Amino acid sequence: MKHYVPPRYVTAVTSPTHSLEMRGERKVRQESESPALNCTPNMRAVIQRVTEGAVTLRETGETRSIGPGLVILLGIGHNDTNADADWLADKIVGLRIFNDVDGKMNLGLLDVEGSVLVISQFTLLGDARKGRRPSFIDAAPPPVSIPLYEYFVSAVRRQVADVKTGEFGADMLVNIANDGPVTLIMESPPLLGQKGPAK
Repeated sequence: MKHYVPPRYVTAVTSPTHSLEMRGERKVRQESESPALNCTPNMRAVIQRVTEGAVTLRETGETRSIGPGLVILLGIGHNDTNADADWLADKIVGLRIFNDVDGKMNLGLLDVEGSVLVISQFTLLGDARKGRRPSFIDAAPPPVSIPLYEYFVSAVRRQVADVKTGEFGADMLVNIANDGPVTLIMESPPLLGQKGPAK
């Protein structure tokens, strides 16, 4: 009768080289199956419903402010396109996160004639899973992110009358009077070119 060897001990009786190859293949397979380790971040936004918001440019002291509406912090990745900006802008403007007369979140930004303050923030693409110092390599460089940031702002302005912005790359002081509080984190969907408009 042959001696039964439990599956967990099989690699122990194989050659060291074969065992290392098996572990290497398993590691590669696990990494390829883990979206958190391999996906490239999409355009990312933090949306806050506010009673008021303001941004001050430290260098000049200029302040740009809004009343009730939304403050949008926007981070842009390497593979983002105008399609990401269009999708995200349309989705955000249409969010029903403002209270109706019954106190329920039933109204959108346009229903309440709200304003928008858009702030560029590359740190939204930060990765702090390893070590203590976040990595920002997933954030697109200025030659890519500046045109996309400006395009996103223009996409919001096509729908909203009052839109203010910070200044890309500037040292800014941002004041946000979060109303609720209500905060959402959104990303444009992957493979956006194969998707339709925001739903």
